[in-house]
Amino acid sequence: MEMNATYNSFVAVGDSFTEGMSDLLPDGSYRGWADLLAARLAARSPGFRYANLAVRGKLIGQIVEEQVDIAAAMKADVVTLVGGLNDTLRPKCDLGRVRGLLEEAVERLAPSCGRLVLMRSPGRRGPVMERFRPRMEQLFTYVDELAVRHGALVVDLYGAEVLGDPRLWDLDRLHLTGEGHRRVAEAVWQTLGLEAEDDWRAPLPPAVPGRWLAQRVSDARFARLHLGPWIARRLTGRSSGDGRPAKRPELLPYETHVS
Repeated sequence: MEMNATYNSFVAVGDSFTEGMSDLLPDGSYRGWADLLAARLAARSPGFRYANLAVRGKLIGQIVEEQVDIAAAMKADVVTLVGGLNDTLRPKCDLGRVRGLLEEAVERLAPSCGRLVLMRSPGRRGPVMERFRPRMEQLFTYVDELAVRHGALVVDLYGAEVLGDPRLWDLDRLHLTGEGHRRVAEAVWQTLGLEAEDDWRAPLPPAVPGRWLAQRVSDARFARLHLGPWIARRLTGRSSGDGRPAKRPELLPYETHVS
């Protein structure tokens, strides 16, 4: 891979992680690692173009059906694909089907772009995540295999201990904070062979031990505002992304998307 290469276009494919939740901006929209990465790439390349097809809540089958062919047709210099994790968090998950769909996505995208980037998604430390960790690790093993077969890059966010730190996760315990997204953008930047700005794996300062009562209050708030609604959507077959359009559906000059 060419070091310090110039990339003139970038298309992001995926779910809420790539949409940018929960890196909230003052106007109520989400930024996220893909927007941050696009801004840095645009600063190096006049006329840089960016599209973000990600929609929160999407399963890998929906990503393949709704995003992959559109992304492939854009023939971008860089395409990122992150998907399948929502499937592993469902009570019933057919990992064989997930693997097949992920392979289909990679087979369509890899020949159509200059560089395909896959990821081993970060996992927050905590009891809820432990239940799903074996599925996640099976998925990531297959991501590695696909990357080898198709010449894709892999960003190993899961292997970075700091990204498991609860302080880098929002109150919903499913999405990274702004600092978490900044670190992911730096990780992808470095994986693309660009000069490091800082050490995205650097640990946070030692945590101050929380009080028992404050933690219980936080747990109750999480259950009421986030866990309960999430379970309700799973039981009713609904998704947070139902009816929501892609974040940035067209591959257009960066300045027309972001002020």
